[in-house]
Amino acid sequence: MTDRHSVEDDFREFVAARSPALLRTAYLLTGDWATAEDLLQTALTKIYLAWRRLGEIEAVEPYARRVLVNTSISWWRRRWHGERPTEVLPERAVADKVDEQLERDALWRHVQSLPARQRAVLVLRFYEDLSEAQTAAILDISTGTVKSQTSRALSTLRGRLGAERAADQARVDELAAQAEPPRIPRQAPPPVRPVRAPAPRIPAPAGGLEGR
Repeated sequence: MTDRHSVEDDFREFVAARSPALLRTAYLLTGDWATAEDLLQTALTKIYLAWRRLGEIEAVEPYARRVLVNTSISWWRRRWHGERPTEVLPERAVADKVDEQLERDALWRHVQSLPARQRAVLVLRFYEDLSEAQTAAILDISTGTVKSQTSRALSTLRGRLGAERAADQARVDELAAQAEPPRIPRQAPPPVRPVRAPAPRIPAPAGGLEGR
């Protein structure tokens, strides 16, 4: 009985201390807060069952992250990932640093569209700031696989962001061209006709025409 209470007490302490950080990881893996909460609850259930079965878990934090990542990948393969209802419109106004915010939003949107394994690698490496060895241990893959997955993911992101910037610039150029007033072609001036001076009037000789 004492051992059971000890396990449950330890688990409650772990949940109280690490749930916020684990929820953030879950959100980075899913891109949706409601789904992240479901993912965290599922992962905590698995952790609790393993904790009771094993009596203790060595290095609980890496184990918890591993459960989160593996569960999210499993969900990703089974569920449809189309449009989701949201309370916040993606075209929200930003007071300051608009370009920086738009760039960050675009990057995050493309991260969400990556394959589950590549996304998990990026989340653990760059958002959670784990080393390649730690990431490999959590995902149960080699460090070489971590490197290759990271390289592919970053290459995909660079390509998509570059294509998006090019498309945006093309739209800006098109709108700018439409906004310019139409140019009226200059017409050649009509040919100048020479003005003929009137012939000088010759005065008639005195006496009229008599005598001619």
